[in-house]
Amino acid sequence: MSLTAARGKDAVGHRGAPPPRTPDQRKRALGLDRGAWFLLAPALIPVLVLSVGPLLYGFSLAFTDAQAGRTTPTRFTGFANFADLLHDTLFWESFRTGVVWAVSVTALQFAMALGLALLLNENLRLRWLARTLALVPWAMPEVVVGIMWRLVYHPDAGILNRTLTQLHLISDNVDWLTSLPVALPAVIVVGVWAGMPQTTVVLLAGLQNVPVELKEAAQLDGAGLWRRFTTVTWPALGPVAAAVTALNFIWNFNSFGLVYVMTQGGPGGRTRLPMLFSYEEAFTYGQFGYAAAMGLVMVALIAVLLTAFLRKKLKEEAA
Repeated sequence: MSLTAARGKDAVGHRGAPPPRTPDQRKRALGLDRGAWFLLAPALIPVLVLSVGPLLYGFSLAFTDAQAGRTTPTRFTGFANFADLLHDTLFWESFRTGVVWAVSVTALQFAMALGLALLLNENLRLRWLARTLALVPWAMPEVVVGIMWRLVYHPDAGILNRTLTQLHLISDNVDWLTSLPVALPAVIVVGVWAGMPQTTVVLLAGLQNVPVELKEAAQLDGAGLWRRFTTVTWPALGPVAAAVTALNFIWNFNSFGLVYVMTQGGPGGRTRLPMLFSYEEAFTYGQFGYAAAMGLVMVALIAVLLTAFLRKKLKEEAA
């Protein structure tokens, strides 16, 4: 072996195996670790108390027959609640409704938010005003949004029926929230309207990170608007789109307040989302253990669906 090769091997060995720390260095590192934990404690303690603690408690309730009432004894029942869920047709119907709701709202939110984000990303006059107005639905609480849209959908005094009647699109007033065929689509429209601003903001931030040089180079090569979008904009926006779609699906599937204010799960359970069904089991019928088992099953199923979606997206990005 030559002297140069030996020196190179020795240098690689030193880089791969750093010298051991002295006792003083280890004490200082341990002190820094303790200091870091001390600084993180104010943020970690609320998370442990308000998030991790209730989560573990709910997990434990799923394996019991816990019911409302202080004097009612709670017994460990193992997987009895999960066995009952397998034969609970009402639960699986609500789960199917929840999937239809979450997929529809998420897809429509993304499509409309992408179009709005592309428009707001252009150098238009009064762009700042349009961006501000686009955030108005996001700033409104779900309860306020639900009450407002109940007034819009009111069968007699609602502005929607009045407008459609004046345009001669309908002859009789439609009871949008109590009619079986249109109740779920009507609520989906509200879900899209309420959640679109946050998706627009995320996609707009992603669009502003797309290099302008790539767009200009594609334009110089003769690429049209659609070609520039598919070859430059969309590939750069892909990771952001996958992340916001996954988060929106979780938020939409776990929706409660908006639908509860508008329909309370009616008519005939047509808009009863899984969270509403679990809420009724816990706080209307007092079956806390059974409701906790529902929540655990929903978490597991949504985790499986999201894992499959994200793996597919990662494979597409790798290809």
